[in-house]
Amino acid sequence: MQCVSCFAVSGLILLYSCDSFLSGKEGSGNALKFSGQQEKTKKVINPDGKTIAERFNTPDGYERVAVSENSFGDYLRHIPLKAHGTQVKLYDGSPKSNHIYEAVIDMDIGKKDLQQCADAIMRLRAEYFFHRKEYDSIHFNFTNGFRVDYSKWAEGYRVTVDGSRTSWVKRAEPSTGYAGFRDYMEIVFSYAGSLSLSKELQPVSIENLAIGDVFIRGGSPGHAVMVMDVAENKTTKEKIFLLAQSYMPAQDIHVLTNLNDAEMNPWYSTSFGDELYTPEWTFSKDELRRFAE
Repeated sequence: MQCVSCFAVSGLILLYSCDSFLSGKEGSGNALKFSGQQEKTKKVINPDGKTIAERFNTPDGYERVAVSENSFGDYLRHIPLKAHGTQVKLYDGSPKSNHIYEAVIDMDIGKKDLQQCADAIMRLRAEYFFHRKEYDSIHFNFTNGFRVDYSKWAEGYRVTVDGSRTSWVKRAEPSTGYAGFRDYMEIVFSYAGSLSLSKELQPVSIENLAIGDVFIRGGSPGHAVMVMDVAENKTTKEKIFLLAQSYMPAQDIHVLTNLNDAEMNPWYSTSFGDELYTPEWTFSKDELRRFAE
């Protein structure tokens, strides 16, 4: 799943690979400029926090939106983070080439170049249901449209792919063990991606943005980021949100820096206009999607 993007500058189209953005001279300049403003963000970022909710305070005037206990939104808000200052590592153990993140989610990604952008979204969703033992809720579609249910996998069936033909074959003993679940996710990562996931999700307006929503552009190139938390200004009703992503090559899931607003960093505002600028991708406000309940 080669992840390559294009960036328009003064009418020109520049191509760059996922991890090249911000790693050159321009990126370094942006990083230096941003670092000079980071003093303003210290009251927002709590280095001692061990979860999304603990690590990131809301800016003055904002309060986190209420979520139901044990909901997917509650799970994302309280997902464990690695220690403040931890580097994002690629699947092979090497560090990510640019520092465009404020936290690293404490979830291993394996040693294969599989869990990239949309894969990380599916992983978070599946982990939530797996640990709740809601196995019937774990299912994704391959790019060819074939639906892969974890409950079927847990019965001992395995997926075979022969050209354009995909089918189930009984090959293993029934099990809901975690190792088997991870094997299931690797198959999903291999044959699904931003294109298939974008077709599974439902459009939602930016005004109704909620935790667990996804900004996604399906295709090649394509990318996806997940909304990890949401807060609201009780006076203006403006919503702000945190974003997390993986990228290419496969790497730790990380909470993105907001390079456009040092005072709000890492929170983003829903008042971004028609386009949402994240460090490694630009989304349209119409590319916000939600998992069906």
